[in-house]
Formats: sequence, C-alpha cells, structure tokens
Amino acid sequence: MPQTLQWILLLLAAAVVVVVVCRLIRLPPILGYLLVGMAMGPHALALVPDTAATHDLAEFGIVFLMYSIGLEFSLPQLRAMRRAVFGFGLAQVAITTAGGVIALQLAGYGWQLGLTLGGALAMSSTAIVSKMLAERMELGTPHGRDVMGILLFQDLAVVAFLIPALARETDDLASTLLIAIAKAVAVLLVVLFLAQKPMRAWFQLVARQRSSELFILNVLLVTLGLAALTSAVGLSLTLGAFVAGMLIAETEFRYQVEEDIRPFRDVLLGLFFVIVGMALDLHVVAAHPFTVLLLLIVPVVAKLLLIVLLARAFGAPLATALRTGFYLAQAGEFALVMLTLAVGNGLIGRDLAQPVLAAMVVSMLSAPLLIQFAEPLVRKLTSNDWLARAQQLTQIAAKTMARQDHVIICGYGRSGQNLARLLEREDIPYIALDEDPFRVREAAVDGGSVVYGDASRREALVSAGLATARAVAITFADTRTAVKILHHVQAARPELPVIVRTVDDSELKSLIDAGATEVVPEVLEGSLMLASHLLLLLGVPLNRVLRSIRSIREERYSLFRGFFHGVTDTIDAEENLQPRLHTVMLPERAYAVGRTLGELRLAELVEVTGVRRRATRSQTPGPDWTFEAGDAVVLLGKPAPLAAAESRLLDG
Repeated sequence: MPQTLQWILLLLAAAVVVVVVCRLIRLPPILGYLLVGMAMGPHALALVPDTAATHDLAEFGIVFLMYSIGLEFSLPQLRAMRRAVFGFGLAQVAITTAGGVIALQLAGYGWQLGLTLGGALAMSSTAIVSKMLAERMELGTPHGRDVMGILLFQDLAVVAFLIPALARETDDLASTLLIAIAKAVAVLLVVLFLAQKPMRAWFQLVARQRSSELFILNVLLVTLGLAALTSAVGLSLTLGAFVAGMLIAETEFRYQVEEDIRPFRDVLLGLFFVIVGMALDLHVVAAHPFTVLLLLIVPVVAKLLLIVLLARAFGAPLATALRTGFYLAQAGEFALVMLTLAVGNGLIGRDLAQPVLAAMVVSMLSAPLLIQFAEPLVRKLTSNDWLARAQQLTQIAAKTMARQDHVIICGYGRSGQNLARLLEREDIPYIALDEDPFRVREAAVDGGSVVYGDASRREALVSAGLATARAVAITFADTRTAVKILHHVQAARPELPVIVRTVDDSELKSLIDAGATEVVPEVLEGSLMLASHLLLLLGVPLNRVLRSIRSIREERYSLFRGFFHGVTDTIDAEENLQPRLHTVMLPERAYAVGRTLGELRLAELVEVTGVRRRATRSQTPGPDWTFEAGDAVVLLGKPAPLAAAESRLLDG
C-alpha cells in the first residue's frame, strides 16, 4: 500500500472515531480533530508525517470556510459593520500589538520581534471561531457580528504583520509596508466595487448551460482564483475567499454555491485542525510546564480583558462584551504562520519559539471548550448587574404601564415578529421582550412595541404587565428557558394561557407539565405545509388538502378541535371545480421560450405563481419576464383553464 494512502486512511479512521465520541459527549468536533493531530503527529505516535504538502492542503480548508462565511455577508452588511471592523477591530489589533512591542522591547528582544509577536498575539482563530459561530447559529447575534467584524479586520491586518516577519533587513521596512497596504486597498476596491456586475453575468452564463459539473468547476475557479489574486498582492488567501463569497452573496446563486462547496470545506477544514494538533510538541510542554502555562494564561487573560473593555467602550452590554471576549481570547492560525516565518528568518530562537508555539496551540486547543462552557459563566457574571437590570425594568414598566389585556411575546426573532404583525392586524396590543439590543433599537424605530429584557427573569415579566396580560407566547425554541418562564407564570398567574414554540415534540411532555397551554412543534407545522404544497402540486383538490391538514391538527392540537369545523365543510359536488397548482416544464422548442409573460396573456386563464430556473429560487414573474428553455412555470387555476394555459405555453 502506498505510504500516502496509508496515512490518509489512518487520519480518516482516527477522525471518524474521535469525532463520533465528541458528538456523543456533546463536545465540538473541532476538539476531536485537534486530538487526532496531537496523537498522530511527529511529536507523539509519529504515524503521519508533518510535511509542507499537508500544510498547503489544510490551508484550503480555511479558504473554503471563509468563502462560505462570506456568503453570509453582503456589501450593505459590511458597511453596516464598519463600527466593528474599522473601529472595534482596529482598536483591538493596534492596542494588542503596541503592548507586545513595548513588552519585548523592555525585555531586550527588539521592536521588530515585538511587532511580529505582538501582531501574532492580536490574531484569533478565524477557522475555529467562525465555524463555532456557524454551528451554534450565532453569526447574526450582537456578539457574533462583533466577532466577525474583528476577525475580518485581523485578516486585513495580516499583510502588515507578515512583512516584518519575512524581512531580514529593516532599512526599507516602512516603505515595504506602505507599498503592500496600497496594493491591498487597490485590489479590494476593484474587486468589491467593480466586479459585482461581471460576476453576476458570468454565473448566469454558466448556469444557463445546465451542467452541474460546470457549475461546481466555476465555483472552485472563482474561490481559488480570488484567493490567489489577494495572495499575489500580499493579502491572505482567506481574505480573497471571503471577498469572493461576498460577491456571490449579491447574486441569486448563493444557496446553490453554498451546497456545492460544503463537501470541500468540511473535509479540508478537518484536515487543517488535524495539522494544528500535529504542531503541538508535548515534550516541550512537559519540559517547561510553568513557562508554557505563563505564556498561555497571561496573553489569553490580557486579550480577554482588553476585548471586554473595548466592547463596553463601543457600547456593547456586559453580556455581549464577555461573549465577544471569550470567542476571541485564543491564538489564531495566522499567529502560527507568523511565528514559523520569524523562526526561519532568525528573528526568534527555537528555544523561545517552541514554548510560544506550544502555548498558542494549547490556547487554540482549549478554545472550543472555553467557548462551549462560557455561556453559563457569562450568565452568572451578568446576573448581578443590578444597575443595568434596574434601568431595563424601568424601561419595560414605562412601556407597559397603560396596557391591559395585552399579549407578552417572549423573543422578537422571526417568529416573534410574524406573530406581532398578526396581532397588530387584529388590533390586539402586545409587548415583546428581546435580549438583542440592536434588534430592539431597530424595531423601536420602526414603531414596534419591543423592549430590551430577559424574559426568563420574573421581574422582567412582572414589569411587562404579567398581572394584566391576556396571554403569553414563547417564540424561541429553547426548552430550558421556556420552562423557566412557565415556572414564573405558574407562580404568578396559573390560569394565564401560554403558547410555546419548540423544534419538535421531544420536549412536549416537559413543557406541558411545566404549564404550557399548547406546544407548537415547528417540525410538525413545517411538515404539514410541505405536504399541503406537494399535494396541491400533485393535483389534489384544495378542499381535500385542507380537510387532511385540519384532521391532523385536530388530532394533535386540542385547542383546534372544533375550531376548524365549518371552514371547508361545504364541499363542491365536483372536486374539479377547485383550483389547484400545476407545473409546466418548458422544452427548448416550447412556444413560450423567448416570449414575455405579457405577450402570452396567461393572466386571462390562470395565475402564474412562480418560475424556477436552475440554481435559483422560485421567482414571481412580472409582465416583462422572458421565458427560457428549462424554466418550470407554476400555474394556479381550475383544470380546464390550466390545460388551456399549458397548451399556450407549449404550442402557442
């Protein structure tokens, strides 16, 4: 068996086993990959060689990760994040670097090494942090936005730190830095502001070929091409991939692209974490335990405190500041690169480099655990923030003082906002409690009855008018918090109806036992909606679909029993009179190809509810919509007009 295949099989087998164990005990999979690298690397069992080829391959994992993260952002979002990127991020990197320069200058190592190691200390792990934010669905949270903004600036700042690490002569260091930064700014301006339209047109051209292989090849070309472009001018590969993702996020192809790159991203990213684990020399840790511990604790704690203080200075609540600090306190993959370059160019001796490297890798190794268990600590540390809580309760009470027979909405996310709109339509007053200050601020400007508050606290519910409320709705799928809210409601007003949203019915009994009047599993409701649309597309009459859905709801929800009776009880004698959905695929020689919706005059017969094209979501066409071969046209109407409309689309 070839040696390369042998160590690949060893890595795969070990990764599968360890990651399964991590999943079973509810630890992040990243931790499993790091442990595999430690065990299989040259400093332990030495089963897998630590070569430059494996490092280069692993770096592509970060490239694809940053590309997928870039898909979550758009240029308007980046402009909205300018406070976090060019304010918070700049301050964090500048202060951390200045501290490193001063400390190493006083220790007699020189400012150039201070700049290199200070910059390395400022870096956090983009790969670990962004992956954990995505896995924990926290990219859109206040601390998630701050964390991603700081990470983005750190990637931008890498260009300034790699140059002193690479430089052997310091005479022209300043001019080299200025030239590299100017190149970076020029490339970013060109890519971000001039490449949008050509990128959209190119993807549309590729998508029209209706070839999945070609589409995936194009995704790889764009990702690696822009990464190579930014690398060529001194920026990082990951920054180019991030920018590429942002460009695709402006088009209608982002969802298809995200699915296509997922296999490449996950496999290569796992390999990256294995390589990081291989860099840890346990012999160094054992030989210099106190030095490694000192180099681990002091930078992590100092960085954590600095980020918390900066977050508070930029207006973040204490809980958000603490979460941001815990996410960014560890070292990053670019710090390892900078340290390796500094060793190769003689800026730092190996006797000092190995303990520093060990401390960095241990901090990255401990990052998933620190992030995983930080939330209970944050809640405990912020529970006694009495001044903020007093101000919060005062604002809630002032908002609800004149309200009677209102609904208390716990959580103002997507579900909470939809519920609030329906209540407004029925002129039912409500007050919503949410812990996202940015969301509360935007909703308040828009006129929403939303206040900042923790709905799981009894005093917040009382201030929101629990004594005079008509009902309570818990709109977030967090069973533990929901049970706590139900406990407070039961203690104060056991007769008050409470509706709880949950993911599935696995926690149904515990929520009902805690006092929920009704529990709505979103999986069940999503399945019902999926089934109803599918049945309509298959030609089942509308009244029969509604009867089936009604029957299932009556069996599941006690409150709906009797409520739906009469809605569809009057059934037409002929089910063919009921409107239904019908999809027509347009072949290349169809009459409609090349013609607009207005020219075909389909509105005389049926309603065109949507058109689907490859790699795009369904779109609602206007009169100027031009049909293309391969379009799937979704029609709504009665059987006879549907047949006539289909004939007009295909034959004219």
